[in-house]
Amino acid sequence: MKALIFAAGLGERMRPLTDHTPKPLLRAGGRPLIVWHLEKLAACGVREVVINTSWLAAQFPQALGDGSRWNLRLRCAYEGTTPLETGGGMLHALPFLADASGSDEAFLLVNGDIWTDYDFARLPREPDGLAHLVMVDRPAHATHGDFALDADGLVRADGQQRLTYAGLGVYRPQLLDGWETVIGDCEQVDGKPRFRLAPILKAHMDAGRISGEHHRGAWTDVGTPQRLAELDARLAAIAPPPAT
Repeated sequence: MKALIFAAGLGERMRPLTDHTPKPLLRAGGRPLIVWHLEKLAACGVREVVINTSWLAAQFPQALGDGSRWNLRLRCAYEGTTPLETGGGMLHALPFLADASGSDEAFLLVNGDIWTDYDFARLPREPDGLAHLVMVDRPAHATHGDFALDADGLVRADGQQRLTYAGLGVYRPQLLDGWETVIGDCEQVDGKPRFRLAPILKAHMDAGRISGEHHRGAWTDVGTPQRLAELDARLAAIAPPPAT
C-alpha cells in the first residue's frame, strides 16, 4: 500500500509559526508532525509515500530527504504556489500514486497537520466501497461535526450523532471518477482544478460507498499555536525522545 500526506496548506491560522516553516514540519514531542506519520506508515508496511506540497515546498525534501531513514521512498507532488484544496490536491497526486503498470489500488491518506494514537495498521487495505474514513468525537473548536456514522458502519452526510473526520482514511482512486459531474465549474490554477473533496464524498455516501469507524483515542487537529503547544506538552510527558 502507498500513502498520500496532505501537506500543501498555507497554515494561516498558525502564523507567525508558519511564516518560515510549513505546518507539517512544526515540531511536537521532539519530532516534526509529519515524522510521526512517517514512522507509523513505515511500521504498518507502507513503503512509498507521496507528499503534496505548496507553501515553502522546498523545505520538505530538505528536512526529510528521500525517506530512506524510515525505509520509505518519499516523493513530493508540488501543486504550485496556490494549494489545490483537498479534492484538487488528491486529483493532482493520483499519477504519483500509480505505478509504472498503471495500478490504481487503494492508498492511505493522512493530513499532515494532525496527531493521533490511532494504529494505521488497523485500516483496511481494500475498503468495501470507495473510501473508509476514521471519525472522532467533535472537538470543542468544531462542535457541528462533519458526517454521521450509522449502525452498519457507513458514513452519512447527515444523522443524529455527527462526528468529525479525523483527516485519516483509505481511498480508492476511483472515488474521483467523474468528479466534474459533482463539482461542476471550479477554479483553475495554472490549468489545474481546485476543489474540495467533501462534496465528492457526500455524493457517494448517498449510495452507501463510504464506510467508516469511530476512533475514541487521542487525536488533535493542530490548527493553532495553542493546540500545538498543548500537544507538545502532552507528548513530552509520554513519548520517548527521538533517535539521534
